[in-house]
Amino acid sequence: MSENRLSVGITGLNEVIGGGLIPQRSYLVRGGPGTGKTTLGFHFLAAGVALGEKVLFITLGEPEAQLRANAQWLGFDIEAMPFLDLSPSSEFFTKVQTYDIFSASEVEREPTTQKIIEQVQAVKPQRVFLDAITQFRYLATDEFQFRKQVLSFLRFLVEGGATVVFTSEGTLSAPDDDLQFISDGVIYLELLPEGRTLSVTKLRGSNFRDGRHSLRLTETGMQVFPRLLPDSYQQDFIAEAISSGIPEMDELLHGGLERGTVSVISGPSGVGKTTVGIQFMKEAAARGERSVVYIFEESTSTLLHRCESVNIPVQQMIDQKSLSVIPVEPLLYSPDEFANMVRTEVEAHQTRIVMIDSISGYQLSMRGQDLVSNLHALCKYLKNMGVTVILINEIETLAGDFRMTEIGISYLADNLVFIRYLEHQLPTRTEICKAIGVIKKRVSNFEKTLRELDITRYGIKVSKPIRGLRGILSAAPLWMDVETED
Repeated sequence: MSENRLSVGITGLNEVIGGGLIPQRSYLVRGGPGTGKTTLGFHFLAAGVALGEKVLFITLGEPEAQLRANAQWLGFDIEAMPFLDLSPSSEFFTKVQTYDIFSASEVEREPTTQKIIEQVQAVKPQRVFLDAITQFRYLATDEFQFRKQVLSFLRFLVEGGATVVFTSEGTLSAPDDDLQFISDGVIYLELLPEGRTLSVTKLRGSNFRDGRHSLRLTETGMQVFPRLLPDSYQQDFIAEAISSGIPEMDELLHGGLERGTVSVISGPSGVGKTTVGIQFMKEAAARGERSVVYIFEESTSTLLHRCESVNIPVQQMIDQKSLSVIPVEPLLYSPDEFANMVRTEVEAHQTRIVMIDSISGYQLSMRGQDLVSNLHALCKYLKNMGVTVILINEIETLAGDFRMTEIGISYLADNLVFIRYLEHQLPTRTEICKAIGVIKKRVSNFEKTLRELDITRYGIKVSKPIRGLRGILSAAPLWMDVETED
């Protein structure tokens, strides 16, 4: 973070606004009720307290006692944080004050202003949070006076050495457009049907990450998950092929899957897509590399049992920290939150292989957003970081015309691997077998044949290229007289 920036106390938001707020400027936080404006203010002031700065919370709405209780519940240490409570007390109602000669705004403005001046001069704050400045409208006789009063007030605070964050409660009848013009930056919080979001619409003197970013309010405050911009991340790596550990499969792929590429393994349910993907992770573990698999549709115990039964020691890999199996409930996470999970795994743990199982499960987390654009950004980021990506794609039909994907993501893949069922007619019976093939590799050549795939208790077995099979991409491939190469 740049030395001349002030942290807002929220890592994701600091990233969105280019490292933090520029000191001695004023920033507007706008949004409807319950969107997290006050929580953001607590983070901003608490970050200052942690740095030994003097701070001040000015409230014109909620009383100080209630704010302190809410902050304590969220885990903020505000014991020594000074408050200026300008919220209406119960005495205002019981005394029923009326003003016969002067308007209420003229009578109330002077004592309110004086209280602010006295507290600011006493504390000399470096950070001020004011919630909510729209209450000043009722202390002004007209819009012109309100704008002039707010400008003067913000200048008074900034010239005194403070960085100011203030909130507004704009409505259709009383919009806050004038406050957006006055402020040096605008942070907009929204509560939409697809979830909470944060966006920055203005930031004088600084670049910022545009668009909507996912936001979550938790029992410890606010979390912001910036929208992933893959071109902002780059890491040098050697574009070498990584082996599956199965010679016949490596022959099919002409060496294996390359680092920094995206591979789609496609096929119907139960055909062995996940097992093949984890086979590459097993071999990576033997090289001392770390992998992660995000499972959207099955439990960790089911995956472990299935892999252990075919001689892939997933539990041992987990114990040795060469593999992480992370179950994801897609309805609980937005695409930005999931991308943040992946970034943490890659950047904090130097993970070299990432597998998403499956694309249809990931699609459920879109919440109305575009699947292809979000998956494109995630995969491009991983490629830039030299990570090998494996996407498991399930085809709904067990048989029928050949199809790699049903959701238009083939262009993302550097490697397209398919596994399908075949009907094998023997002299005395008919058997269902599995075959694996490659239909696309961007960075190298590949075999144009199919190989039989057998998943046994001893591991994955891959045959020599199948001969005598015609129409392998049709609904019903036909066996010729010669079936396999000797």
